[in-house]
Amino acid sequence: MTTLVLALVAGAVIGLALGGLGGGGSVLAVPALIYLLGFTPAEATTASLVIVTLTSVTALAGHARDGNVVWRTGLLFAAAGILPAMLAGAAAGHLPQAVLTIAFSVIAALAAVRMLRPARAGSTGRVSPGRAGAAGAGLGAVTGFLGVGGGFLAVPALVGVLKLPMRRAVGTSLLVITINSLAALGARAGSGTHLDWAVIAPFTAAAVLGAWDGKRLSKKLKGGTLQRVFAYVLLAVAVFMLVDALL
Repeated sequence: MTTLVLALVAGAVIGLALGGLGGGGSVLAVPALIYLLGFTPAEATTASLVIVTLTSVTALAGHARDGNVVWRTGLLFAAAGILPAMLAGAAAGHLPQAVLTIAFSVIAALAAVRMLRPARAGSTGRVSPGRAGAAGAGLGAVTGFLGVGGGFLAVPALVGVLKLPMRRAVGTSLLVITINSLAALGARAGSGTHLDWAVIAPFTAAAVLGAWDGKRLSKKLKGGTLQRVFAYVLLAVAVFMLVDALL
């Protein structure tokens, strides 16, 4: 029963992050599955991709109805990262878990610091296809290396590199997360990783419900507030995982 309660609470928090902030799902889901629910790193990574994929689709539908998804940019951004994500994922399998954890925490901290910088004015979403493709390929490589959906990097990239307004970056990042997570799951198919569906199912259900609440919350907060909340969550997780890896 305790495991079920923890799965429901953790799932609700991940859903709020994805629905309200457009990211942070995997970066929160992986440590929750490992430290709260006893998953191994390999099980947690794969399970989190299942959870984040389904939750992102739910949150994406709501943001799309509000016109906050820049489809052309998001699809190009995600498509450019599929192959780099697969190649980087294969390389990551040969590195110690501690190295991956440290790299994960450093990248998360850098993304958070960037989000805390004074926001520059966003554009209307009209961006160079080459610039979007290059940014997407870079994100895909980091996503594959770290084994996460990549929303915690997609939002800073969409805001800082592609100059999207924060709210549109949130919606578009969900499209990127969905595609990247599906690609990662496809690459992991047949790996033999055990998935405990008795935990994953309630976790996912709570995350889906939380995503709807997160979307409603995003409407009540200013873009700058969302950005700061997102950044502080990333910093906290980065510090926790770095300390865990070094001790």
